[in-house]
Amino acid sequence: MTVYYTSEHEWLRVEGDTAVVGITQHAADELGELVFVEVRPTGTELKSGESAAVVESVKAASDIYAPVDGVVLEGNPVLADDPARVSADPEGEGWIFTFRVTDAAQLSSLMDAAAYKALLG
Repeated sequence: MTVYYTSEHEWLRVEGDTAVVGITQHAADELGELVFVEVRPTGTELKSGESAAVVESVKAASDIYAPVDGVVLEGNPVLADDPARVSADPEGEGWIFTFRVTDAAQLSSLMDAAAYKALLG
């Protein structure tokens, strides 16, 4: 399993051709407590950079983007009743959706943990 990060403050844990995607602790801190999460329907094909989900907090609404080309497998079912789980554990139980990666070569354009930490300064 490999973890990647995007400049939009998303993370993805990849195992084989499947990725679990969420927002980083930094993004969760910036947004505050989430009150709503909506993921595109299962089976939705997305290109890198297209909106895969929307999260809404008392501060703002933000798109969560597909980090690479792929297909939405499922949204985190816990978030329908407990969207604040993302705020409480953004890089663990607060994952947002699973995704089948259709172009693994695109993963090389993402950051590792050290590069993401450097981005944050």
